[in-house]
Amino acid sequence: MEPRTENSNSEAPGTSERLTDTAQNVKERVSDAAATAKQKAAEAGRQATEQIDTRRGPTADALENAAATVHERAENLPGGETVRSVAHSAADKLESTAGYIREKDVRAMLSDVENMVRRNPGPSLLIAAGIGFLIGRAFRED
Repeated sequence: MEPRTENSNSEAPGTSERLTDTAQNVKERVSDAAATAKQKAAEAGRQATEQIDTRRGPTADALENAAATVHERAENLPGGETVRSVAHSAADKLESTAGYIREKDVRAMLSDVENMVRRNPGPSLLIAAGIGFLIGRAFRED
């Protein structure tokens, strides 16, 4: 019978170091992949923000034109003073929205939305659910 040595029940010499090196290499690769993904996501976010910002002016113009049209046609609407008042009020809201879009960049708008959601979480969830339902219906195949 052979005498037992210390290495007979343990790993081969250097195996532990190789495993440690392999684990370190995997960790570095995962870290690099995560950093690359984070950079790509940040770049995509910047590009989306820039595209939205470039469209703010034309969107505000369209809202102002719509408001002007509603104001012009409000006087000829049937239904009396109440209907005219509602039409003018709607036009005023369109003008206000156009001004908001002109004044605020995307980051400021997102910040405003965050603050509103924090102040009103219940209604915000209901609105999000409603929007989700409408988007689902729009993409549903009948």
